[in-house]
Amino acid sequence: QVQLVESGGGLVQAGGSLKLSCAASRRTFSNYAMGWFRQAPGKEREFVAAISRSGATTYYADSVKGRFAISRDYAKNMVYLQMNSLEPEDTAVYYCAAGSPYASRWYSVDGYDYWGQGTQVTVSS
Repeated sequence: QVQLVESGGGLVQAGGSLKLSCAASRRTFSNYAMGWFRQAPGKEREFVAAISRSGATTYYADSVKGRFAISRDYAKNMVYLQMNSLEPEDTAVYYCAAGSPYASRWYSVDGYDYWGQGTQVTVSS
């Protein structure tokens, strides 16, 4: 069982930045790839970014490439999502996830087994 707790969401103006954090269970953190997903009202949960177990490989949705950066800290059992140049379209609840995705499942909710409760990000225009 992996427990995930997100933090760092809030209200920010368009063009601003936020850094989301996800605290993971210490015993199992290094065993899993980690991902960030988001869900806007009335929409399906969508992939944002992911990072491999080793941290050597990262994946991004086209909509956030060049603006968002995912990272992980093994000493602190943390995963981060640095979000820059935020746009109103980035408004959503952001979820941290852990799992063992492969191939196309890196980009799918089906590739992840454990989820946090989510943190709200609101970008005003």
